[in-house]
Amino acid sequence: MVEIRKVTLLREQAFAEMGHAAKRPVVRAVALVAIQNPFARRFIGDLTELVDAGAALAQRFAGDLVKMLDGPAVSYGKAAIVGSMGELEHGHALLHPRMGAPLRAAIGGGAALIPSAVKLGGPGTAIDVPLGHKDDAWSRGHFDAITVMMGDAPRPEEIVVVMALADGGRLLHRIGEGAPR
Repeated sequence: MVEIRKVTLLREQAFAEMGHAAKRPVVRAVALVAIQNPFARRFIGDLTELVDAGAALAQRFAGDLVKMLDGPAVSYGKAAIVGSMGELEHGHALLHPRMGAPLRAAIGGGAALIPSAVKLGGPGTAIDVPLGHKDDAWSRGHFDAITVMMGDAPRPEEIVVVMALADGGRLLHRIGEGAPR
């Protein structure tokens, strides 16, 4: 397991848009985990250590996210911000291919791909974590994102790993559902 320096858990509860109350509030729960990048400053061909770490981080924090929601998780997303002494591939190794299974297990399944984003950045870099419905990739009301950051991360030799769950989609979506025709 990689070294964790800091964890931030966020809970956002949305009630209204443009002065119109939603039928019910939507809760988004996000875990941001600042970890030491074991491959900072060097090119490594085998990124298995980060692939395994992604699964371990999801296993460790997904349950906390589920507990922060008011209802069952219906949307999910993941992201990473890699510090300047790392490379984008380090973030992707954490997010794919093993992080998804423990996230899905924590929420009781999920047939759709988990949307993701990775970028390079320094302390305080924000990232838009894409969210999508856990079972229906074409559920337009669940096409969403939440912007998050850690004020002092990632440091040059760190990676901020982000996992997000939501118990609903956009509050007042009005653009229909289903695949394009």
